[in-house]
Parts: sequence; C-alpha cells; structure tokens
Amino acid sequence: MKKILTIAVACAGLLSFTACNSFLDEEPKSTLTDVAYYKTQSQMESNVNYLYRTGAIGSYVDFGSAYIGPFASIQEELTGYFSNSYEGQEIVCRYTRELTRQQNTMQLASKMDKVWDDCYRGINVANGAIKHMPEVPMDQATADRLTAEAKFFRAFNYFYLVKTFGAVPFYTDPYELAENMELPRTETSTIYNQIESDLKDAMNVLPEATFAANGHRITKYVAAMTLTDVYMYQHKYAEAAETARIVVNSNHKLTTNDDLAMNSAFNKLRSTDDLDEAIYAYEYDNQISPSNWLPTYAFDGDASSNGLFGTYAITQKVHGPNDRYLNIYESNDLRRQPNQFYHWTYTNPKTGKVWNSVGNAACCWYYYDEDALLTTGRGTKDWNVYRYAEALLDAAESIAQSTGVTAEAAGYLAQVKARANMEGKTAAEIASSLQSMGKQAFIEECWTERLRELPLEFKMWDMCVRTGMFPNISETTPGQVTYIPLVGAKNASGATIKESDLLWPLSVNEIQRNPSLTQNEGYSAK
Repeated sequence: MKKILTIAVACAGLLSFTACNSFLDEEPKSTLTDVAYYKTQSQMESNVNYLYRTGAIGSYVDFGSAYIGPFASIQEELTGYFSNSYEGQEIVCRYTRELTRQQNTMQLASKMDKVWDDCYRGINVANGAIKHMPEVPMDQATADRLTAEAKFFRAFNYFYLVKTFGAVPFYTDPYELAENMELPRTETSTIYNQIESDLKDAMNVLPEATFAANGHRITKYVAAMTLTDVYMYQHKYAEAAETARIVVNSNHKLTTNDDLAMNSAFNKLRSTDDLDEAIYAYEYDNQISPSNWLPTYAFDGDASSNGLFGTYAITQKVHGPNDRYLNIYESNDLRRQPNQFYHWTYTNPKTGKVWNSVGNAACCWYYYDEDALLTTGRGTKDWNVYRYAEALLDAAESIAQSTGVTAEAAGYLAQVKARANMEGKTAAEIASSLQSMGKQAFIEECWTERLRELPLEFKMWDMCVRTGMFPNISETTPGQVTYIPLVGAKNASGATIKESDLLWPLSVNEIQRNPSLTQNEGYSAK
C-alpha cells in the first residue's frame, strides 16, 4: 500500500525570502509560519508527510506540462545531447541548449522562482518540524523518526539549491515572523557542513530497510545514497566510498533480466513499482497523484496528429537524445536496443495504428506507461530518484578515486555492465578485464557507464559539473567517448561552455525583493 499518498497533507512553507507583507498578513494556516500549528503529533506528522511532496523533488517530477519537462530535464539540455522538440515555444529550453541564458536572464525568472521557492518552502517546513518536535507529546521513537526524515529533506533541498545556484541564503530556524527575512548568500562550505550533519543524523536513526518495505518512507539507505552524492560532488571520495558501501551491502539489489526483450530489467524498471532496485522513488497514484503528462513524453508530435491514442490530446518529445548521444552505447548493449530505453516505431495493440518517429529520431520508451496511454489517461508508474545501479557506480568510482582500481571496485562496475551485455558475459569475466585498466581509464569507464545507465533520469549535467569534464561522444563509432575539460568544450549543439554556465542565475525577481542578494557571475540582475 502506498503510505504517503494516502495521508492528507495540508501544509506549505514560506514561499521565498521576500518582504511580501500582503502574503504574510493573510497568515494562512497552511504556511506553517505560526508556531501554534506545531502542537500535536498529528500536526507534526502532516508537516513531515508534506515534505515528501514538495521542495527539490519537484525539479525531477513536475510533469505538469505537455510541452516542457521538469527543471532537471532542462539542465540536461546544457550538454546539447538532449533537446525539447517544442523549444520554439519553450524558449528556456532553447536558451539552455544554445548556452545563451546569460543574455536572457529575465526570461528564466519564473523557472528560477519555482526552483527557489519550492526548495525554501520545504526547508522552512523542515526547520519548523525540527525545532518544535521536542515540544510535542509523542513517543520518543516516533519523534526521532520524524525529526530524521525532516533533516533528510532539509539536506536534500539545500543540496539541490547549492548545485543549482551556488551560495544561497542559509538558515536552520523556521521563519515564523516577517522580520529579518532579507538574508545574504552563505558560502557553500557552510551549507555543505549542515547537509552532511543532517544526513548523518538521519542515517543513525532511520530503519535499515528498502524503501518499499518501509512503507515508502525515507530509510537509512536513502540518506546514505544522498550523502554519497553530496560527498562525490565535493570530491570527498574516500567518504563517498564508505557511504556507498552501506547501500551496496543493503537488501537493495539489481533487477534481473528474464529475457532480453519485454521482460528485461529495463522494461521492469519502466513498468513496475517497488522493485528492490528502487532506493528512493516519488510515488504516483491513479486517483491522488497521477504522473500528468509523463507518459506522452515517450512519443513525438506525430503520435497525437495521427490519433495513436485517445487518452491524451497531445504527445511531444519534450526530452530526448540526439543520434550522437546514442553512440555512447556499444553495439552489444541491451539498453540501446528498441523498446529498452528508446524506441522508433510503435503499433497500438488495440487499434493497429502505427507510429514512426519523425526523422527516425529516438524517443524515450522508458517513459511509456501502457495503461495510461491505452486506457486511463492517468500515469501511475513511480519515478525512481535513486536506483541500486547508481549506488554500484558511485561505489566503483569512489573507491577508484580514493584507493585505485581494486577487485571490489571492478566488481561493482561489472555488475552494471553485465546486466546490459547481450553476449552472455558474466560479471566475473567483465570484472577481470576491468582490473587491468589504469586508474583514470577506469574512472572514465565509470562515467561512461553512468551515461549509459541513467540517460533519462536527469543525472548527466550533475556529473559534468562534478567532474569538470565533458563527454565527447564519437559521431561515427559506437561506444567511443573521450573526456575533455568542461569549460571551453563545445557542447553537442556547437556552443562553447563557459564558467558561468555551471550555475543558474538567481531569479531577478528574487534579487529585486531581497537587496542583500547578488547575482551569479555572467548574469544580469535586472
């Protein structure tokens, strides 16, 4: 049973660091700026439950538009390997792909406002829960668990903010009054210290269970996976190796192939919830919280123009790779084959109508939700935020970065590669060959495998910024990729990546509301 979705949540945090008195004067109960709301266990549970549905997670799962995907999908377009076929209308996508955001800061304002406001809304609710939890009568175990979950979400939101904007305003007390709200930016090192502390606290309290077995609530392994991510982003690879091992040695495991067709691991990941591979997922439900337009992202506009489905009026390729990106795969890689991660043609099993992609360009089979598209018009497949495959890749790279190419590191990377190998090679056979690689070559193989395994889950740009390297994928040779310094590289659309491209601009609206803020270099404050 999906626990979080069935609990009513009627709470929201403070929208932003603004002096918007008209908003505060209304004092709506749902803003939780009034300490009177933090009095009972039920109220505290509602606060923490709300954190599962708001904040940075929305940047991964906001599929509310038929024409533009969530913010994290737009970030991938900075590489030029992915694009939105509707970017003529959704100009933020074109400015992103062409690396011209610096000249169009005002046009990005609403998108930046949403990321900023959503994250701080979650942070404020988490701060309130953490501060007032000791004052609320409840058993200690419940209080400790709720506090740990709140700390996880505070860390998760701050991590997304610093990755997106760099230094941001930082606070750990809830904003219950309108005074002293115009905070300046705080150095990222200070914020990272708090993120690490919160995640360690969460790991020490939360249960050692899979996400599904824990009623879809945050677990020790979700916190450990996020802390691994945080450590890697700071190049603390020895620490990352230790937290990655916690996840690798858990009850989570890779989904297996029953065959190399529709019963492959990748089709199971596409269609099935609560697999042991899912470390952290965002839940969708037919009634309470469907996935909106996500199922339509599996097709381009020709699918709707020829009436392929009667459940959705529009299909658009709002996020998809170009042909060059597909050369990241070797010819024997299962993930490159039709109806694994990608597809080019489809026949509606109910009507017999046939769709072929425009220009034979790959569309994203990974987003295909059969029941939604053929019957209900309401997507229910959960979105996997972290998967066990990523934990294996994190462990392999972190060990190599900090210790060198060991049998342990090779074994983790080999597990991911073996699942996608169509020639029957075992993980042991692949690991044996990996151990002969030099350190840098092995690390780059980890990067390449990450690009092959997580192409449609919005992980690539984070990897580029973290490593400072850009994947130069061959236009002619499948499986061939080299890595070049990120700043100064030409993306796949031919635009040169600048230092200022590594961060997004603060919203000009936010800067106007808060004079203590300064804009990121290269972007206009007006």
